[in-house]
This record gives sequence, C-alpha cells and structure tokens, in this order.
Amino acid sequence: MAEQQAKARLQEQYESGLRSNLMEEFGLTNVNAAPKLEKIVLNMGIGEAVSDSKKVNSAVEEMTKIAGQQPVVTRAKKSIATFKLREGMPVGCKVTLRGKRMYEFLDRLITIALPRVRDFRGVSGKSFDGNGNYAMGIKEQIVFPEIEYDKVDEVRGLDIIICTTSSSDEQAKALLAGFQMPFRN
Repeated sequence: MAEQQAKARLQEQYESGLRSNLMEEFGLTNVNAAPKLEKIVLNMGIGEAVSDSKKVNSAVEEMTKIAGQQPVVTRAKKSIATFKLREGMPVGCKVTLRGKRMYEFLDRLITIALPRVRDFRGVSGKSFDGNGNYAMGIKEQIVFPEIEYDKVDEVRGLDIIICTTSSSDEQAKALLAGFQMPFRN
C-alpha cells in the first residue's frame, strides 16, 4: 500500500473551504469548474551569460534552491550581433512547478519572500493577462530565505507566472486573494 502524500498547507486550505467559497461567489455548480492553480513558472534571464558562462551555473544553482527542483537552461533562438549573442548560447533558466511543490512555493512566496521585499506595499492587481494568469517580477532573488546573502555573486531578478484554470481575471484574482496574496488597494 502506498502511503498517501501529505498535502501542502495552501492545498488543504483550497480543498477544505476556498473552493466552495469560490463556487458560491461565482455561482458554479460543478466542482471542476471552480478556479484552481494549474502551475507556477519561474524564469530568470541572465544577460551577462554572453560574456561569462559561469553566471549560468550560479543562476541555475540559486533557482534550484528557490524552486526545490532542477531548472532547464534556456538558449538563444536567434543570433543578434549587437548583443554579441549567437544561436544556442545560454541566456537564462526556467522551472515549472506543479502539485505539492507549486503550493509550497506559493506559500513561501506569500508568507516569507514578499514581506522581505524592500518598500513592499503589495502586488499589483492589474498584472493579469485576460485569461486568468498572473505575472509578477521580483528584482532580487535574495528575498527568498533559501538563498544565502554572503554566497550571492550577483543580485538577479526573476519572473513568476501563476497559471490558473479560471477563464476570467476576476475569478483568478479571487482565487489568489483567497490564498492571502497581498494585492494593493
């Protein structure tokens, strides 16, 4: 018999009450129609990798610590002479989180990392794409507790895209607000 895997805190919160609240709020009758998290994609661009390939290794190492999963190195699709960039050169790294890791990352992002951002006044409520997906950027990777400040060679930013199953931005915003995402007023 396989042991049942322990669920993340936010996943328990969603299944125990948030899903039914969202169904009631939007007048949904089917449980599967309720908006839920699909995946979270983290992306880190490394423009300096053109001149120094060691920067890619340190970025991959930091992304692994943040996500808890090995990222994929992204490569240039085209050669651009003005940037001294050739096709196939590493230019960044990305990782897609699903399931338990996704919920745990979102929990760490909301409760630990965002409050550590300097002059933080909340995230923008306008960063939805029209299809229920939310995108945000963090200017410094050092806001995550997994990153040791003394071992950071360079401060890099990263993009966070939260993909939901909802078809409207209103439903997606209600879902993220249910997870206590700190939106600005």
